[in-house]
Amino acid sequence: MSLIEIENLHRSFGSTRALAGASLTIDRGEILALMGANGAGKSTLVKILSGVQIADSGSIRMNGRTYAPKTPAEAAALGVVTVHQSTDLVGIPDLTVADALLLNHFVDGRQPFFLTGRSVRRTAAAMLREAQFDLPLDLRFSELGPAGRQLIAIARALAMKAQLLILDEPTASLSTEEAGRLYQTVLGLKARGISVLYISHRTADIAALADRAAVLRGGRTVAAFKRPIHFDEAIEAMIGRPLNAARPQARTTPGATVLDLRAVRLRPDSEPFDLQLLEGEVVAITGVLGAGKSRLLSCLFGSHRFTSGEAFLDGKPYAPRHPAEAIAAGVVMAAEDRHRSSLMPRDWPGETIAATISLPHLPRWYPRGLMLSGRENREAVKAIGRLGIKAQSPHQSIWALSGGNQQKVVLARWEAEPSRLMLLDEPFQGVDVGARQDIIAAIRTERSRATLIATSDTEEALEVADRVIVMDHHSLRATPVNDADAILETVA
Repeated sequence: MSLIEIENLHRSFGSTRALAGASLTIDRGEILALMGANGAGKSTLVKILSGVQIADSGSIRMNGRTYAPKTPAEAAALGVVTVHQSTDLVGIPDLTVADALLLNHFVDGRQPFFLTGRSVRRTAAAMLREAQFDLPLDLRFSELGPAGRQLIAIARALAMKAQLLILDEPTASLSTEEAGRLYQTVLGLKARGISVLYISHRTADIAALADRAAVLRGGRTVAAFKRPIHFDEAIEAMIGRPLNAARPQARTTPGATVLDLRAVRLRPDSEPFDLQLLEGEVVAITGVLGAGKSRLLSCLFGSHRFTSGEAFLDGKPYAPRHPAEAIAAGVVMAAEDRHRSSLMPRDWPGETIAATISLPHLPRWYPRGLMLSGRENREAVKAIGRLGIKAQSPHQSIWALSGGNQQKVVLARWEAEPSRLMLLDEPFQGVDVGARQDIIAAIRTERSRATLIATSDTEEALEVADRVIVMDHHSLRATPVNDADAILETVA
């Protein structure tokens, strides 16, 4: 018997139709993967299920009864709980794990007025036993990694007697090992009869977990697949066109050496390594979280310094003291967290597409404060066409765009001026398959520079790069490998 039945759901925001007849069912004890490109309607569907928004029309039934929560608290009381992609707000840095587990109890007044540390620990321990999780109760929340925070959020959901758990991109910030542990957790929930709606862009997650997959496009359910899921067909349903499996090829063969690292160390206790990047080459560095990938890129961009060793850019010594010096030398970077590092806050001047692209180029584009012949607007218009950015105009807010289109704008920023070395840290995080193909095509088409990409996803590394190198304990493995099985074995 179905736990959830969604039929012909519609939801519009002004002239924008987020849902246009979405229908799907979720059975008891089933893991249903919800697939779709950015803007397909996944988030709106989840918000309606979670009580954040109300549908314009259509119906939802849960256990055969009408289900129409008006708040997240009402949805949770009915047995539907969502664990969001970002876990930063699951707890407060100075609280312990025990406090974080009971945080919502404190807020809604379910705990007695007078509390002791012992009673909090006792209740929190009972929640972990019920969830079959093992976390140190006295550890500070700020010391937990993303995986531990996910477990706290799931334990809270189970304490609410969740019948349907919605997981939104739960492995986006997890290492391969942490993702594997989460898989076991999710399969354990299924074995206990709990239904899971699993939202992910990662085919590895869906292949490991899903009993079925439903695909949304344009606010409609356009396809459904049973296990084993044929991902080529699912991706074609997502993007609405035949999947071109062939990777875009370089227009030129690799040229002269752009970057030459000799016996560099990222930390005093790490092994030294060499690395050379050639003009026209795309190199991906992969490995588990914490392996040192981001540290390498930040050293090259001037945010940190190498502990020892030498770096050369186009044959000249290269040791930037800060990012401005790196940019002046022709080294540019799109950091991992685009929201913090690349985008202006909401409602601030400069939050438009055009202003986001022009931000690091203002001294050249605004000599004496005067724009040169509308350079900012022209570059934005070119970027929208070249990268397939889905936007109404160059003056649209960057925050009105999907994650994939935001990432395209960040890439366009650094393509607006010539560069010698482009550094991309986790460039496909939160980016759907269609947008990822557009970004890969742009990276591989522009071959007048060298490109170095850091990614924890081995599939992404193999898809985009000419060479894939594994990093471990802040050092590169001696021999670059390009064989998928060998890379997976090395990373594991």
